[in-house]
Amino acid sequence: MRVVFLSPGYPAEMPDFVRGLAEVGAQVIGVGEGPAAGLPEKTRKALTEYIQVPRLFDENSLVHSLSIALRGRKVDRVESLWEPLVIAAAKVREALGVPGMSADTVEGFRDKQLMKDRVARAGLRVPQAERVRTQAEVRAAAGRLGFPLILKPIAGAGSADTHRVDTAAQLDAVIRATAHVTEASCEEFVDGEEYTYDTICVNGVPVYENVCRYLPRPLIARTNEWISPAVVTVRDLDQPHIQAGIKLGRGVMKALGMGTGFTHMEWYRKPNGEVVFGEIGCRVGGARLIDQMNFTSDIDLYREWARAVCWGKVDITHPRMYNCAIIFKRAQGQGVIQRITGLHDFIRRNRDHILVEDLLRPGQRRRDWKQTLVSDGYLIIRHPTWEGALTIADDAAQTIGMFAE
Repeated sequence: MRVVFLSPGYPAEMPDFVRGLAEVGAQVIGVGEGPAAGLPEKTRKALTEYIQVPRLFDENSLVHSLSIALRGRKVDRVESLWEPLVIAAAKVREALGVPGMSADTVEGFRDKQLMKDRVARAGLRVPQAERVRTQAEVRAAAGRLGFPLILKPIAGAGSADTHRVDTAAQLDAVIRATAHVTEASCEEFVDGEEYTYDTICVNGVPVYENVCRYLPRPLIARTNEWISPAVVTVRDLDQPHIQAGIKLGRGVMKALGMGTGFTHMEWYRKPNGEVVFGEIGCRVGGARLIDQMNFTSDIDLYREWARAVCWGKVDITHPRMYNCAIIFKRAQGQGVIQRITGLHDFIRRNRDHILVEDLLRPGQRRRDWKQTLVSDGYLIIRHPTWEGALTIADDAAQTIGMFAE
């Protein structure tokens, strides 16, 4: 089994996916713009071969470069789990005659308006939305949809350049702030709890499923620096309100023609119990979500994804034993971290439930919290009960302080 893997060293989770492919018996050909010497050691150890291309993000150039480099050798799979490259991977598959989802199918997981149109045609509840390209189109759509509404990039990832708009004055300000966005989705604001639905699928059928809850909703977390956002995996997937979201997610998968691989979907649960589709990508969720899912059941989804891709099956026998939370911390002030307060006492109180503590240390420069959810570091904890996990997550949010200047 020969697998071409685009961008094997970045983002941070990618070396473990390459490792997973090697562990299930694949020969892995990594493809990237930088030299092989710059790859993480874990990536270099797992690769069979590395192809350096001049323009990874130019799809035509990428196809041309790989066609020359492979020299007619048979390739069994072409994979990428990084949002900007999922369509490129599909176009390489088509050019090389490799099995997998087509570019048109993958476009449905990348273009937010197209995905909503396809999901809505399947009879599933989606937010009312319109594709907009000009200021006039934004204002016209807002007039039809009414406030509050959401304006987000058609091909964005996460909450970048995503805004809630409540008034015409706010709309004018958001239009100015997003002038660099060439195409956007103007859509109904859905008020309610926000969850994920994450899967590994084989030929469109979920063989692993996970649900997380965002605390608070990402849009709130991305607009308030003082918040310590948390994402919590749900141990008990049999709860009726969780099952409603899972049923919706399975319908979305069918509507969009999912093939084999990871998916990451957001959905909402309104106060009246209605579940509403948000958006979906045919890749793994970011910000260490896969580690949380692994810790929830003590499994290795890097390897299980690889097993699904290569051999059409997974080997997951461990039950869901924990609710697992990741808490992201943001320092007060700008510049260099000067001190951390409350951490030692938090560890003393919760030692048995802490899995990872990866906060920046004094002397290190703050990250731009608007550009990365990981912010100035994170903690991962787990607990067998939902209430226990929330209590510990709130403890981390409330009592650990980071200060910069």
